Amino acid sequence: MKEPHILVINPGSTSTKVSIFEGENELFSENIEHPIEDLSRFNRASDQDLYRMELIIHYLQKKKIDATQIKAIVGRGGLLKPIEGGTYRVNPQMVADLRKGIQGDHPSNCGGLIAYAIGRNIGCEAFIVDPVVVDELQNIARLSGLPLFQRRSIFHALNQKAVARQAAKSLGKNYTDVNVIVAHLGGGITVGAHHKGRVIDVNNGLDGDGPYSPERSGGVPVGDLVRVCFSGEYTYADMRKLIKGHGGVVAYLGTRDMKMVEKEVEKGNEEYRLIFEGLAYQVAKEIGAISCVLKGQVDAICITGGLAHASIIVNWIRDRVEWIAPVMVYPGEEEMKALAQGALRVLRGEEEAKEYR
Repeated sequence: MKEPHILVINPGSTSTKVSIFEGENELFSENIEHPIEDLSRFNRASDQDLYRMELIIHYLQKKKIDATQIKAIVGRGGLLKPIEGGTYRVNPQMVADLRKGIQGDHPSNCGGLIAYAIGRNIGCEAFIVDPVVVDELQNIARLSGLPLFQRRSIFHALNQKAVARQAAKSLGKNYTDVNVIVAHLGGGITVGAHHKGRVIDVNNGLDGDGPYSPERSGGVPVGDLVRVCFSGEYTYADMRKLIKGHGGVVAYLGTRDMKMVEKEVEKGNEEYRLIFEGLAYQVAKEIGAISCVLKGQVDAICITGGLAHASIIVNWIRDRVEWIAPVMVYPGEEEMKALAQGALRVLRGEEEAKEYR
C-alpha cells in the first residue's frame, strides 16, 4: 500500500524550506530564498505568509505535484501559548494566535498559517509538530530561587523529541516507555530530561540558562551580571547581545566558525582548546545534573545538533557521562523529516492529533 504524500513547510528568517514526503521518504526538497528587499515590505514576519505561500505554490506547480495526492500539510510551529508536545491540528484559534504573535513575531509563525491556507484550498488537513513553545515541565522544575522569576521551557523541542523517539526505537521501546537525556548542540544548547514521553526539565537555551554555546553565554555569575548591568557602561540592548549573539565561544575567541575552532584545537592551540573543551565540560555537567532529575534511571544519552559533527566535542562529553548511560550520537538536525513523521503518526493512527485551545 502506498504511503501518504505530505507537504512540509519550514519558514526561516530569509528562506522557506519545502519538502514533499512519501511516508518517511523525502521525494523533493527546495530551499526558497527570500531577498531582503522583498521581506522589508512587511512590517511583521507573520504578514509574509501570502508572499511565501505564492512561492511555494509556484514550486509545486514547477515540480508538477498533483495536489490531490497530498494527504496532509505540516508547518513548523510558531510562538503560540505554552502547550504539551505532539502533533496539533491547525484550527482557527491557532491561526488567530499565530497572526497576533501572542508570544512574539517570528517567521516560524508563518508555518501554520501557510499550511492552513493551502490545506483549505486543496481539502486536506494541516498540522504543526512540537513547536519551540512545548512546555511539559514538572512544577518543581519551574522554581528559580526568586518568586520574581520562573524557569521557562524554551528549547529545541522538535529535534529533541525526534531524536528521543529514534533512541527509543534503537532500544526496542516506545518513546513513552523510556527515560532519555537529549543534548542539542547548536547555536544555542539545550539539555532535556525526557521522562516517559514528556520533557520534565530542560534549560532555557535562549535566555541565559545552562551551558555556554558557540554564541550564547549560558548561565553566568548573577552578582557579577547585576554589577555590570548597573555600571553605566552597557545598555539593555548591549546586555541582551552579550547573552544571545555575542556570548559563549564568540565572546572568548571572536569567531562563530566552530570548524575553524576545531582545526585550531587539532593544531595544538591551547587557548582554543580550553574554550572548546569548556563548552563540552559545561554540557557534560548539565547532563549530570539532569540525570538526577531522572533519579539516575537513564536509558540513553543522545547528542545531536550541528556540533555533534565535531568528534572532539562528542568524545569530551562521552568521557564524562558514559558512566551514566550509553551515549548515542545523532549529528545535525532533520527538522523536515521530524515534521513529516509527526503528521505521519496521526495519518497512520499511531497517535491522535491534539486540539489547540
